Amino acid sequence: MSGSDKLTATVLPSLDSIDATEWDALNPSANPFVCYAFLRALEQCDCLGEAHGWYPQYLCVHDHNKTLIAAAPAYIKTNSYGEFVFDWAWAEAYEQHGLRYYPKLIVAAPYTPATGPRALIAEDQDADACLALLRRAADAVVEQHQLSGEHWLFAPKEQNDALCSDGQLLQRTGVQYHWHNHNYSCFDDFLASLNSRKRKNIKRERRNVQQQGIDLQWLNGRDLTADDWAQVHAFYAGIYERKWGTPSLSADFFAQLGAALPDNSHVVFATHNGERVACSVMYSSNDTLYGRYWGCSQQLDSLHFEACYYQGIDYCIREGIKHFEPGAQGEHKIARGFLPEYTWSAHRLSDPSFHQAVADFLKRETPHVEQQHDHLTGWSPFKKS
Repeated sequence: MSGSDKLTATVLPSLDSIDATEWDALNPSANPFVCYAFLRALEQCDCLGEAHGWYPQYLCVHDHNKTLIAAAPAYIKTNSYGEFVFDWAWAEAYEQHGLRYYPKLIVAAPYTPATGPRALIAEDQDADACLALLRRAADAVVEQHQLSGEHWLFAPKEQNDALCSDGQLLQRTGVQYHWHNHNYSCFDDFLASLNSRKRKNIKRERRNVQQQGIDLQWLNGRDLTADDWAQVHAFYAGIYERKWGTPSLSADFFAQLGAALPDNSHVVFATHNGERVACSVMYSSNDTLYGRYWGCSQQLDSLHFEACYYQGIDYCIREGIKHFEPGAQGEHKIARGFLPEYTWSAHRLSDPSFHQAVADFLKRETPHVEQQHDHLTGWSPFKKS
């Protein structure tokens, strides 16, 4: 598939033929969820394929020297699990009209509701030209496999705007809750920025954990053994099985990714009465910490808040990390210093009538999302300036 005399777009079903160094050179922020190690671990550790409904279709652009200059992690999907931009109603509408919504094309980091680059483009290249070629490659996959459409999930605002600039893709907004480091010197400095009631509540929750005799241990990937990662997976799988059924990520995935990203993989273990009872798993880029997985064998008062939120805030302050994204949903995060932030996605439906129906739906949905964002922003726990 050629895009111009100088640049060539291809679609590859595996990372086997892609050089890891070339791929990661397109990700200067070291976003962990589009790095080669993360995507490769998903491939190699039984997290994709028939059992989960993700089939890789990596979109790649090479220059005349066959150097990779742009790429996007894309997947043919046979369900909507693990995406976190919810389109179940769209699928139901298709079914009611006797049409097939699945399979579809997703450009995303699998199982990851975190904003990050979806079109990875070398900094010395024409971004518009490369994005156009990646879009063209995605369109070709949709046409070749007769898919219901394409969906670019959790791209940054600037990139999502570029994707939607020609009007072929429809922009959708969502809301998450993120924490920002305003050059705090310590956790108490952060607490001092909150109003009295919220500050007291956080202190009470942290005190509850201490009074129960729970010890917290922060470990980086290089500190974790194979047994540690097996325990991480057991906690994760236990929560998953109780709530959603079969876990998406394997024990091998956690261990392989931890070894590949030793400085960007982080685990908080909680120990009670000499026994590990919970853990939270986080990953980091150059400037952002991402909370991803939580698991526990016991329900202990305030432990989730401590392990998943306050330990992460502490780490960001200690290491000078600017942002903390603790995952999707959860209005309870606002009281703990995580404020509403927009997220974005871009969508194109192959069927013209359904594409127009989705466009009409988004015209109604977007004002409600914006109203919700503004309303929730009013819940800010920070002192009024």
